[in-house]
Amino acid sequence: MAGAGLPQAPSAGAPWSQDPRADAGAPPLRDPREGGATGYALGGVRVPPVRGPEPAQPPGLPAERRGVPHEGAPPEAPPGARAVEVPAGSGARRKPPPPPTPTQEPAPSPPAADRPEVRHLGDRAPTYAAEPGTLPLTDPASLNGWTPPAPDTVLEGARYGTYTLRAASLRGDSARFRGEARRDVLLTARFGAGDDALVLVALAGGDRAAPGAGEAAAELCHTVAGAVGRSRERLAEDIRAGRRDALRSGLQRLTDRGYGRLRVRAAELGLAEETYAAGLRGLLLPVDPACRTRVCFGAGAGGLFRLREGAWQDLEPAAGPPAGPPGGDEPAAPAPGAACFRFRATVARPGDVLLLCSGGLAEPMREEELLCAELAARWGRPQPPGLAAFLADTQLRLKGYADDRTAAAVWEA
Repeated sequence: MAGAGLPQAPSAGAPWSQDPRADAGAPPLRDPREGGATGYALGGVRVPPVRGPEPAQPPGLPAERRGVPHEGAPPEAPPGARAVEVPAGSGARRKPPPPPTPTQEPAPSPPAADRPEVRHLGDRAPTYAAEPGTLPLTDPASLNGWTPPAPDTVLEGARYGTYTLRAASLRGDSARFRGEARRDVLLTARFGAGDDALVLVALAGGDRAAPGAGEAAAELCHTVAGAVGRSRERLAEDIRAGRRDALRSGLQRLTDRGYGRLRVRAAELGLAEETYAAGLRGLLLPVDPACRTRVCFGAGAGGLFRLREGAWQDLEPAAGPPAGPPGGDEPAAPAPGAACFRFRATVARPGDVLLLCSGGLAEPMREEELLCAELAARWGRPQPPGLAAFLADTQLRLKGYADDRTAAAVWEA
């Protein structure tokens, strides 16, 4: 049965109407290619077909999982961003807020490097401060010569063959507090070239209560060093050949000559001999790696110590009567009339540490076990300390010891 309102099919042989709306009495649709009342035509425009409905989603699936946002929900803003307000009814679309600017995290600070500290041993701190205070007084007339005022601290180091040398000389706490110059003197020199060269370490220290002690120590060091340099070839040959008696007699003559110069100078200055004097210690080190003989000599205040297998040995025992001819590693006994002269020729072993020092360090080394134990722990390691660490080691302070300190240490590999 024909539905109401539907156009009736034409009779047989009659054509269908071009527009079904015309049969229903409605005006026909205008062809867009023809001009209308305005006179405009769209030309050969192809109208795309109408898109059909979207396929239905499975029921029960949340809108977020279907990929469709909630109706009317604004886009999510990143954390820390402010949304742009849009007036209602303006027809403008709400713009998403700009992304936040990434903040640059500050680079972490590098860890602070370890710095050597000036420490003291024992329960009581020393009387004076650990660092320099007042500078020594300078006479303008003394600046006309070539010798400048002695600096507060002198540091030296070297390495030859199988040994490493560290040396330091520093003003005592008492001299720093009183504004007095350092009286200890340190001199290091190399004479010759190649394996025949000879290294000399000379140090001297005077009594801090004696006038002119610093000048006497400097003159004594320079006099002895000059004599060693002039006799370098003979000394190097005697050391390699192991001629200990020849070395002892030759070095004693050089030392006596240096002290003779001090006596002459004291007479010129009108000073007593004991006030214009200084203790002397010298160390001869061959550059030749095949020679491990180390020769020490001197007179007066000072000391020679050796760290072997974790224990300190005092290589300058109290002088006594001659017990017989020296041999091997034993010290030579003082000759009559030369009781103050010290001589020691020793063969170094790998791991040994030889310490030559002035009276300001030799005294606490002989009297304070705390200092010996601390230096044994620090210097008993396989590698020798650097210059800064060695200086910090020699600055270990003790109550009651405030004199200048000068030390030269040799690490044997």
